[in-house]
Amino acid sequence: MNYGKKSVSKKRNSLISRTAMMGKRAHVSFIRVLFISLIALCVIVGCLGIGAFRGIIDNAPDVDDVDISPLGYATFLYDGDGNQLRKLTAPSSNRLPVSIEQIPVDLQHAVVAIEDERFYEHNGIDVRGILRAFVKNITSGGLSEGASTITQQLLKNNVFTNWTNESTWLERFTRKFQEQYLAIQIEEKINDKNVILENYLNTINLGAGAYGVQAAARQYFNKDVWDLNLSECATLAGITQNPTQFNPIEHPEANAKRRKEVLDHMLDQQYITQEQYDQVINDDIYTQIQAAQAQNSQSADTIYSYFEDELIDQVINDLMNIKGYTRTQAQNLVYSGGLKIYTTQDQHIQTILDEEYSNPENYPENVQYALDYALTVTNPQGEEVNYSKEMLSLYFQNEDPEFDLLFDSQEEAQSYVDRYKQSVLADGSKVVAERVNFAPQPQSSMSIIDQHTGYVKAIVGGRGEKTASLTLNRATDTTRQPGSTFKIVSTYAPALNEKGLTLATTFEDEPYNYPDGSPVENATRTYGGTTTIRKAIQNSVNVVAVKCLEEVTPELGLQYLDNFGFTTLAHGTEADTDANGTVWTDANLPLALGGLTHGVTNVELCAAYAAIANQGNYIEPLYYTKILDHNGNVLIEKTSAERSVIKESTAWLLTSAMEDVVKSGTGTACQLDNMTVAGKTGTTDDYNDLWFVGYTPYYTCAVWSGFDNNEKLPDDYSRDFHKDMWRKVMTRIHEGLEYKDFEMPSTIEKISVCADTGLLPRPGCSVITEFFDIGDIPTDQCDEHFYEPEPVIPEYTYEETIIPEPSLPPENPDNNGDEGNGNNENGGENGNGENGNGENGGGENGGGENGNGENGGDSENGGGDTGGGDTGGGDVEGGENGGDDLLD
Repeated sequence: MNYGKKSVSKKRNSLISRTAMMGKRAHVSFIRVLFISLIALCVIVGCLGIGAFRGIIDNAPDVDDVDISPLGYATFLYDGDGNQLRKLTAPSSNRLPVSIEQIPVDLQHAVVAIEDERFYEHNGIDVRGILRAFVKNITSGGLSEGASTITQQLLKNNVFTNWTNESTWLERFTRKFQEQYLAIQIEEKINDKNVILENYLNTINLGAGAYGVQAAARQYFNKDVWDLNLSECATLAGITQNPTQFNPIEHPEANAKRRKEVLDHMLDQQYITQEQYDQVINDDIYTQIQAAQAQNSQSADTIYSYFEDELIDQVINDLMNIKGYTRTQAQNLVYSGGLKIYTTQDQHIQTILDEEYSNPENYPENVQYALDYALTVTNPQGEEVNYSKEMLSLYFQNEDPEFDLLFDSQEEAQSYVDRYKQSVLADGSKVVAERVNFAPQPQSSMSIIDQHTGYVKAIVGGRGEKTASLTLNRATDTTRQPGSTFKIVSTYAPALNEKGLTLATTFEDEPYNYPDGSPVENATRTYGGTTTIRKAIQNSVNVVAVKCLEEVTPELGLQYLDNFGFTTLAHGTEADTDANGTVWTDANLPLALGGLTHGVTNVELCAAYAAIANQGNYIEPLYYTKILDHNGNVLIEKTSAERSVIKESTAWLLTSAMEDVVKSGTGTACQLDNMTVAGKTGTTDDYNDLWFVGYTPYYTCAVWSGFDNNEKLPDDYSRDFHKDMWRKVMTRIHEGLEYKDFEMPSTIEKISVCADTGLLPRPGCSVITEFFDIGDIPTDQCDEHFYEPEPVIPEYTYEETIIPEPSLPPENPDNNGDEGNGNNENGGENGNGENGNGENGGGENGGGENGNGENGGDSENGGGDTGGGDTGGGDVEGGENGGDDLLD
């Protein structure tokens, strides 16, 4: 280093030179500007940060609007006696709420120990936990450690429900910051750790479709949560971090490791003692879990019954129509709303129906199978294409025009499915989904209603195994032609109720045509002449029904059907116009025989007959009585007001006639040994539809049978198997019930009438007795059989006698008195004696009691009551043993 004079002088000059001074000043100024800029930048960034954070906070949900309770709960169905029928759940709503008092303390501690050890200390966020997670994640180079508290997790699950859709770091940061902010607010607002923990334990996903600790306890251990022991509690607590990975059914080894961590944390945090730890650490908990699964699988029935199918539809529709929900909202409420739905089903009756319908001996031996098929494929162009059973049918009809989707065996049907699928996939298409179902034929449906309440007690929508929920329900969804069962409700009910006709009213059963010239034919293809309405009902006479409806008018008949609750009828309105512009109406004479545009459902026909059984009062069929919401409040209370369709007397008269149907008419196969029955058969042309609808003083039951594709039941089939089914079901239902008759109203009287006219009888009438409403008792006398009786001329026996010589006349020729022959020939008080002629022309033996009196004489005024005595003529032209019906 140079320290000479010259060198030092040069150094001093460079320091004090103007250029050097300017450079130093510029350098200092730059540093000052840079510093100020950095400060300004920090201020700006800070302000922007504060503004951003303020914006994030401002966009966070208002704490007063936040609901931390779980979003979905299971809905339960109960039968008429309050017994649980089924649990309905959406995929994320298999949740059974319980209170914190019902949750074991060991389970509470286990969850806190493994998920949020300072839960009882922090104010919603765990600062120590955040710092620990930050350090660990930095050192590990990943994000393996989290710091969310139980409060934050609760908010994430029940408030920030879209967190699974976050795709950017900014979205995750925003949600996380709002979550922490709200956690502090919630803790401050609620100020009760137990409330937060209760909601959390009812919310969390615990795998296997179980949400909340109660559903998980049922799923894994087949017990209630309050019955869990320490070992079971630790098992459940170990699932929460990853419900799939730590599922103890599918991954018992992984769960076992996690369970040990839970117990370790509980021991470290002094929730359990070393002794408790040692007792449970080696429990064989997983064998117990597998045993519970085996038991659950035996009792599990994931397919809804036909009753439950219709019930769910009814509830969803009522939530829309009564409460104003959209369909989506109503469906969510049914499957996730935690509702309690109290149904009208009687499990005892339903079991009887299910057992009889599952018994193959109750059906014809010759069984066929109807194919139902659907196929979805992806073609080589990547497009999804759907194929239906109709398309399959058209494919094979090119080979066989008679192809009809009916097969003699399931194997035969499957062979056609395989051939069709092979043709579809020939171009390289790939199967996306396929559905194949074989329904045994002929099919059948049945419904049972308590006519006094309108409660639907049981329904069956078809024979054969039910393979899916919410499928075709032949009792409620399918419309079929009702046949002669409609004679009662469309024709005879209005005829008796307001047209003045009676069961004794007669029509001529004879060849007859509809207005278009087509013939009305009876099932027997014969005609019976003069026929009363009672006999027409008993023997199901078609001609009489059509003639009767012609007098009633089809328009009035249709009005009555509307009042009987039928909703599938055509009224000639715009709604009844088809694609070709044709307007359809059921206000035609074939209505009398059940000839309809669309047909009727089983349940609606059953309800119409239930109205007759209920003294003429209709009640809409009810599937449930009330719905409670998740909090136990009444959401809907279902009642159906009665409406009078026909008079009580009309209902009883129809019942009386239908009792004859079962006793000696077309329904004798439906007689019950243990109860009186009234009912009506129904068979459509060519045996496409077979019905019997009948009732007892307790229940009304309708049964239908036929082919799904509306084919005729062949001659070799038993065409009465539906009646046998009705009798078997109703016999079992009425076992142990008190025998009753149908109670006759006080407005009904029984009188004798002419069998041919239904009017009061005259001489010459054939007489029958019939029941009448007192307002319809005939007052006119028969005018077909009346004639003046011919006088009866007594026959005398003449013997040859000697006529004596005439004698002188008595002094008083008008009074023979005692001067005549008295008791023997001519005497007596007025001219004749006891054996002469009696008081006014005949004595006791000559013309009195045995002469013209009781046995043929004139008696007091010329001959008995109306022309003769008790044995010779008598009351109606012929007395008790001489005239009456025998004269016709």
